Amino acid sequence: MDTRHYDVLIIGAGPGGIFAAYELTRLDASLKVAVLECGGRLDQRKCPINGTTVKSCLNCKSCSIMNGFGGAGAFSDGKYNITNEFGGTLFEYTGKKEAIELMEYVDEINCKMGGSETRLYEGGDPALYKKCLENNLHLLKASVRHLGTDVNLVVLGNLYDSLKDKVDFFFHHRVNTVMVQGEGYEAVCENGERFQADKVIISTGRSGSRWMESICKDLDLPSKSSRIDIGVRVEVPFETFSTLTDSLYESKIVYRSKKYQDRIRTFCMNPHGVVVNENTNGIITVNGHSYSDPSLFTENTNFALLVSSHFTEPFHESNAYGESIARLSNMLGGGVIVQRFGDLIRGQRSTPDRIASGFVRPTLQATPGDLSLVIPKRQLDDIIEMIYALDAVAPSTASDDTLLYGVEVKFYNMEVEVDSNLETCRKGLYVIGDCSGVTHSLSHASASGVYAARNLVRSIHEQ
Repeated sequence: MDTRHYDVLIIGAGPGGIFAAYELTRLDASLKVAVLECGGRLDQRKCPINGTTVKSCLNCKSCSIMNGFGGAGAFSDGKYNITNEFGGTLFEYTGKKEAIELMEYVDEINCKMGGSETRLYEGGDPALYKKCLENNLHLLKASVRHLGTDVNLVVLGNLYDSLKDKVDFFFHHRVNTVMVQGEGYEAVCENGERFQADKVIISTGRSGSRWMESICKDLDLPSKSSRIDIGVRVEVPFETFSTLTDSLYESKIVYRSKKYQDRIRTFCMNPHGVVVNENTNGIITVNGHSYSDPSLFTENTNFALLVSSHFTEPFHESNAYGESIARLSNMLGGGVIVQRFGDLIRGQRSTPDRIASGFVRPTLQATPGDLSLVIPKRQLDDIIEMIYALDAVAPSTASDDTLLYGVEVKFYNMEVEVDSNLETCRKGLYVIGDCSGVTHSLSHASASGVYAARNLVRSIHEQ
């Protein structure tokens, strides 16, 4: 089988890879660029679960929810947070001012590609910040562009159309290994095809964390252990958080528990949204989406409550730890478990009758059960404590009928050692996006793609 040759090879067609390709072609149209993606085109991505004939995960060879053009963010609710306060540490490599400028540039492109009619939430209500501080809650500041799952797909479709004649996309090409080949690199795919390039950008996202660990070992790339976030997806009536979401849309609130001094945070808030399944490495976890189209609104708001665990010597398997907890949920509930907050506090499992009798109607068909049999006591104590704290600024959060879905796990790659250009110790090899451990959001991942592309083009022109 012949080896294909390119100037730049991008592995992964998530936000980082897409924006890297966009910027490369904009800066130097003469570059021969290829993108290798283990999933399919955007129009090919469809999960077989339909709620009737197929009710649970079939463990497809390539998960259409997590993989394909757009990455795991394709079916997210399309929130682009423009801030250095959360979403990653890109600013440590670029500087704070440039990091914001990169994210604003990404926002301009998204608007150009179909997102111009969506709202940019500026997020600057002093009264809300004060109310949170009065209750030992810390509201993080950010501007938020909410595309919605529907408009996000339109934007991605237009991005693909703008790139398909400038870049060679190879879908359903899972890369097994990346090897040094002379002064460049060779990627060997699962189907036996080989691709060589002088420069490589790796952007395999959060779902590629396990794969990235193997690449670090193969290429002797220094890395360090990261964290794992474990928690639940909370679902409440829309009115519960409307004061916050009407003004900010995305309410990023951090709380330090009194009992353990752990940090707990809200994450991925979806007003009028839906709770959904997510498949990571064959494990079913929970997530949330929301839409821009009012006809798709629900009567609920959902968000994650996550507890971050940072591991030190001698333990290095943070992702394996998170996977083991998620597997326990899958074992007991056949997937995601849902429980009423009141049932959890009383030490009783939720049943279908108890869920049906509540005032919050679930947007995800999950198995009623007992999350205390799944989530470790420390993390569960933290979550319960924060729910009571949130009740002070969003009354009824601690209602008996509040629904908790578990588990939600955010896997992070071991942080790969890169320089100020996002280039590894291997010259010409860049690692960007969530697989690098540097970014944890759509906006930061996209911005890292733009930044790496600019540095890569500059290095070529300086030769």
